[in-house]
Amino acid sequence: MRFLPKDEGFFGLFDQLSVRLKNAAALLRDLFNEPQRLEELTVRIKAEEHAADAITYDIMQRIDRSFITPLDREDIHLLAHRLDNVVDLMDGTARRASMFQIAERRESANALTQVLLECAEAIALGVKDIRTPTAVHKAARQVKELEERADALYSKAIATLFAGRPDPLEVIKWKEIYDNLEHAVDECEDVANVLESISLKNS
Repeated sequence: MRFLPKDEGFFGLFDQLSVRLKNAAALLRDLFNEPQRLEELTVRIKAEEHAADAITYDIMQRIDRSFITPLDREDIHLLAHRLDNVVDLMDGTARRASMFQIAERRESANALTQVLLECAEAIALGVKDIRTPTAVHKAARQVKELEERADALYSKAIATLFAGRPDPLEVIKWKEIYDNLEHAVDECEDVANVLESISLKNS
């Protein structure tokens, strides 16, 4: 009896999606490090978000076309959705910075975006090694440690924001930005959990 081949193309698409995730995270870090480039970097992050959407769409179309998939269809759908969601959150953060006309460099934002980039890099390694549970576990553990660091940075950022007699408008603007950055890191942890679950299930 001749077995039907599994469609292995999903792994390449996941790699492409994780590259978009890394690119968006690096651009967002640059945006808060160099606010004078706000307009340019917001446009470039939007381009990464559009590309991530297109890859996610391709993955969904491929699920429908494939008779046999290398992973459970539900897992493929969930991982693609989670990865795309993080890129969406980064795009949303950039758009808020643009709407608020952020013009100053704040250390808390720089630190949070650096953690977000490190999360994206760890996720990309986990995606690349999805068929190697030990490598995925290592990447997931790193993301969890980074999420704990982000929680501490977020708490410090909010405390600093409300210290003294702050300008209420500045508080509103920066709190929303910090909230979005912290949420994006939380979503990275969700991606790591999904990756680890998939890897163990298919080992």
